Amino acid sequence: MAKADKATAVAELTEHFRDSSAAVLTEYRGLTVAQMKELRRSLGEGATYAVVKNTLTRIAAREAGVTGLDDLLAGPSAIAFVKGDPVDAAKGLRDFARTHPLLVIKGGVLEGKPLSAADITKLADLESREVLLSKAAGAMNATLAKAAALFQAPLSQAARLAEALRAQRAEGAPAEEAAAPADAPEAADAAPAADAAEAAPAADVAEAAPAAEATEA
Repeated sequence: MAKADKATAVAELTEHFRDSSAAVLTEYRGLTVAQMKELRRSLGEGATYAVVKNTLTRIAAREAGVTGLDDLLAGPSAIAFVKGDPVDAAKGLRDFARTHPLLVIKGGVLEGKPLSAADITKLADLESREVLLSKAAGAMNATLAKAAALFQAPLSQAARLAEALRAQRAEGAPAEEAAAPADAPEAADAAPAADAAEAAPAADVAEAAPAAEATEA
């Protein structure tokens, strides 16, 4: 490779390291061209998979400030540069390696921190960002539904109480109307009694008058 081409390759690798949230170093010895294409598809749109030269990769990693890869850069090497969800890329690599044992995951870096092959397997076992967001949205919707039910409960209870009061008032109204005529006879009975009371003194006066006349005579 010409010196200019090497400089271009180093610059491209350096940019990949800087722009990626994660990078996974693998050995692809024995994989066919068709299998390599299948592997690239399994990583999704948020990751690229490229065969690299170890010496140039060391230089690029150093220029990008990435550490922890020097000891892993041995033999045929290819790197998955991840710009999307690292969990999805790790799952793709793990699942592909299960069905294609020739793919060996060596290690990598995540947000500048070195990862071992075991770390990448653990990363693949995590739930993806989409799943976590979906669960968070579901939990939020459930919380909002509960809150809405709590706010609506007092209103519905108040409505039921108001309806009960209206029903009670409707039942009590005829009783009050019936009570009014019942008082009328009592008033009528009281009137003759009052007249009789007034008539009694008058009769006493009439009886007393002849008695007085007889005494004078």
